Amino acid sequence: MRYFLCVIGMVMIVEGLPYFAFPDRMKPWLQKLIETPDRSLRRLGLGLMVGGLVLVYFGRG
Repeated sequence: MRYFLCVIGMVMIVEGLPYFAFPDRMKPWLQKLIETPDRSLRRLGLGLMVGGLVLVYFGRG
């Protein structure tokens, strides 16, 4: 459980960094994200989940 919490914490740090460091650049990017069709976002999400699963599989030791 401690390892899981550490991983979630690291993800939160990586996800929050652009908003902290470049808020002026994030706003137009988020507007483009809102305008992106749902189908494209679903494909991107699926690709990221599959990629993450592959990394976890190979990185588990």
